[in-house]
Amino acid sequence: MTPPPSPDPQDAFTSSTERYLQYLITEKRLAPNTIEAYHNDLGQFHRFLKSRRISSPDKVSLLLVQKFFKHCHHRGFSASSNARRVSTLKGFFNYLQQETPGHNNPFAIIDLPRKGSQLPKALTLAEINLLLNPPNLKNPLALRNHAMLQLLYSTGLRVSELVNLPLASCNLTGCHLRVMGKGSKERMVPFGSVAKEAIETYLSTTRPLILKGRKSNSLFVSNRGKAMSRTRFWQIVREYARGAGIKKDISPHMLRHSFATHLLSRGADLRAVQMMLGHSDISTTQIYTHIDQDRLKASHTKFHPRG
Repeated sequence: MTPPPSPDPQDAFTSSTERYLQYLITEKRLAPNTIEAYHNDLGQFHRFLKSRRISSPDKVSLLLVQKFFKHCHHRGFSASSNARRVSTLKGFFNYLQQETPGHNNPFAIIDLPRKGSQLPKALTLAEINLLLNPPNLKNPLALRNHAMLQLLYSTGLRVSELVNLPLASCNLTGCHLRVMGKGSKERMVPFGSVAKEAIETYLSTTRPLILKGRKSNSLFVSNRGKAMSRTRFWQIVREYARGAGIKKDISPHMLRHSFATHLLSRGADLRAVQMMLGHSDISTTQIYTHIDQDRLKASHTKFHPRG
């Protein structure tokens, strides 16, 4: 009797990968973009193994893993992308070990790399002044956009908080907003006289023209009479930056960073800035103090005679 053909050894890695990705989808409920990233990382590792005639996860050694990441380094992959690959492969082999106790796991003694804190980027005061230059007063949408930009810089709101502000949340008499932030935590955020003037102009002359008789509970409304999307406001910020001649690739979140950086550089209390930003942990707010320290160091190096 002719023995059955042995299974294609390459299928061992492929089938294991398919089971793992299905597990991430059904059990972990990860987002499609995350699943795609995992799929790409595992695919790269699979191709590396095939180039060395390794066809099964059982045959992967710690030395082979080290060679893979050396290979990634030579190909110019960034430290952050390699850190993600370590996380992906560690999760994959941990899953195989749980699925089959005793399964080879070369990542058992490999710790996940610590991610360094990336300092947020802020605009200079000169760039802020360019961005917030008064618009064409005859354009209702420009007046709305101007009011949104003024309020964003004056309060440091997250873009999702800004576009979803209810009309009732804005107190023009007291110059403050009632904001519902992350985790459904409510906070009071003050804003300045320049933002107040821009909002008053928008509410009295522009918002009714945009609504055209329709009703809306949103403070800032689109042509459809509904709240603006985050994506659309992101586009508006970039359009205004290009129009103002700002070369940086800016985002709405950069105005939030600028708000915090400029307040702290002028002596604002760290705890007060934390409350305005809606940070649950003050260590998150402290990162903005590092930006100012870096600026001081740069100035010292540039101008000190023995810098």
